[in-house]
Order: sequence, then structure tokens, then C-alpha cells
Amino acid sequence: MEVFNSKFFIALNDWFVEYASNVFWSLVIFGLYLIITKLALPLVNSKVDSSKLKTEAYNTAQHAIKLIVGLVALAVLLLVWGINFSGLLLVSTSLITLTGVALFASWSLLSNITAYFIILFHQSLQRGNFIRIIDGDNYIEGYVSDVSLFNTKLITEDREIVLYPNNLVMTRPSIINPRVKWKTVGKTTGNDISLPNDPS
Repeated sequence: MEVFNSKFFIALNDWFVEYASNVFWSLVIFGLYLIITKLALPLVNSKVDSSKLKTEAYNTAQHAIKLIVGLVALAVLLLVWGINFSGLLLVSTSLITLTGVALFASWSLLSNITAYFIILFHQSLQRGNFIRIIDGDNYIEGYVSDVSLFNTKLITEDREIVLYPNNLVMTRPSIINPRVKWKTVGKTTGNDISLPNDPS
């Protein structure tokens, strides 16, 4: 048993000497992961509190941040432990391109996740604000009730619930707390809209 233990510790020591730099950089990456999550999560929490959104919004943002930072840390760890750099560079470049398109292209479902984090930090879209979103000749308006990972929940004055995609909330012209409320859903060029200074 003593011989076995001594061989084990000798082998462990040899392995540690050979991969000391890998272990060191792995610990550094793990430490950075903890630091980033510890700094980012309270910041998101404060923004959710100031926007008056529900606790679910914070939980969703918390999981999304951990997932994104964890995937980046995993990719760097693979590089540290000897993944072929040229192959990893090709794969990472392709993934970054695809992810960039997916997260920012207006037609992509994942762009709603990007818009979700922007909305969390956008004070004008806090819960309880009345918002009118103009999409071409059409519009929709209602009170901001909640924001999920993919859509923003609006409650109209008729108590109807409208789920509007986050990326459209960010890319369409919006009026926050307008002086005159129209008809919840409709056309911006109709005769049924009376503005404050409309002589009719």
C-alpha cells in the first residue's frame, strides 16, 4: 500500500510539474469567471430593481449571464489545455460570426435576448410606463407589465395582454407616456385619431 501511495504521489507530482502552467491559467480563468459573475449579477439586480420588473426578470438575466460567461471560459480553457489553435481559431471565428448574426440581426429569434438586456438597462421602459410603439403606419400601445427573455408584455387599457418581441421594441420608434392615448391598436393615419391641436 505504501509503495502504491508513493507511486501515486510521484506520478501526481510529475503531472503537476509538466502541466503547471496549464493549471495556473485554469485557476486564473476560473477566478475571472467568479469575479465577472460577482460584479455583473449585482449590477443587473440593481437595474431590475430600478426598472420595477418582477423577480423572474432578474433570474432570467442571471442564468443568461452565467451561461454566456461560462461558455467563453470553457472555450479559453480548451485553448489552455492544448486544443489545436488553428482549428479552434477557425471554429471560434465561425461561431462568433454565426452568434453575431443571431444576436443582432433583426430577423433572428436570438436578437430578442440581446434586446432583453438592453431593455433591462433602459430606464424609459420600466414597469408601469405607458408606451406607444409605431411600426410603419401601424401602432400599438399599452402599459409595460413585464419583460421576458423573448418578449415584452404590454397591457392595454382594455385589459388585453400583448406580447411584443423585444427586438421590435428596441428597433421601432416609441413614445413613452404620450399625452394622448389612442385606441390601443390601429393605424397612425386614420380619422379616428384626434390630436390635442387637431381643429376637428
